[in-house]
Amino acid sequence: MEQAGPRTRRAATASAPEAARPDADYRVPAQPGVADVDRGRGLVAEGGADPVRGEAGPVADAARGEHTHSETPIPLPRSQQRPVVQRSSVRGQILDALRAALAGGELTPGEVYSAPALGERFGVSATPVREAMQQLAIEGAVEVVPNRGFRVVRRGARELAELAEVRALLQVPVVMRLARTVPADRWGELRPLADETARAASSGCRATYGEADRAFHRGVLGLSGNEQLLQITDDLHRRTQLPLGGGHVGVSGGGGRVELMADAAEHIALLDALMAQDLEAACCLVERHFGAGG
Repeated sequence: MEQAGPRTRRAATASAPEAARPDADYRVPAQPGVADVDRGRGLVAEGGADPVRGEAGPVADAARGEHTHSETPIPLPRSQQRPVVQRSSVRGQILDALRAALAGGELTPGEVYSAPALGERFGVSATPVREAMQQLAIEGAVEVVPNRGFRVVRRGARELAELAEVRALLQVPVVMRLARTVPADRWGELRPLADETARAASSGCRATYGEADRAFHRGVLGLSGNEQLLQITDDLHRRTQLPLGGGHVGVSGGGGRVELMADAAEHIALLDALMAQDLEAACCLVERHFGAGG
């Protein structure tokens, strides 16, 4: 008698009463991984394909996390289902964590870090770490070291000064134009952002202050309506906040709590002058804060 092939078995599965329920909640059952084969269980995919040798088959696909059409769905109550975690969300969280570690000096300039080691530190796989590190490489924070990982870029005082000069050339003319044209009530809307920089500075955390500082600068320059300007200046701002070679931190205005609070105080003073339409005071503050790469 001719034995039923894979297509016949799938047709029989689809005709089962449970598979016909359109409102059933399904979860794909866990499949044995490649590690199971290594432990001598001898799992071989349908049709004789061996997942260890990388040949095609449902078990091999499942070991790579791919969907296989021969799997039989198993209904589970909604209470037992776990929420699906989007990889892009994980990547974004890891990217934020790495940026904070860089700004805080936890990742040493000149040192090489592997994606698996960082993944273990953050409790995730190497894939989202590698993707986040590639974004940091685009931003100039790290550089790729083939077959090893990513090296944190060393920065010198000259590079920091050059970045500050470029930021000043872009920011000062724009903010001075805005000081003459933007009404007082629009400046008042930025008060919460300035207050947040003061709170962040009082914590003494450079990474926390860096985020609040960039948010305030984006708020000011955002009044120009120039999205290209925002993208460029935000990228330059991030670069100035990365560690310098030798462990020094390139946060504008210094890295200590007192220096951070002084930098945040300039935000509040600038808003006071702009809301009062005091262009002379505003000009001095813009030149000192934005012109110095603050």
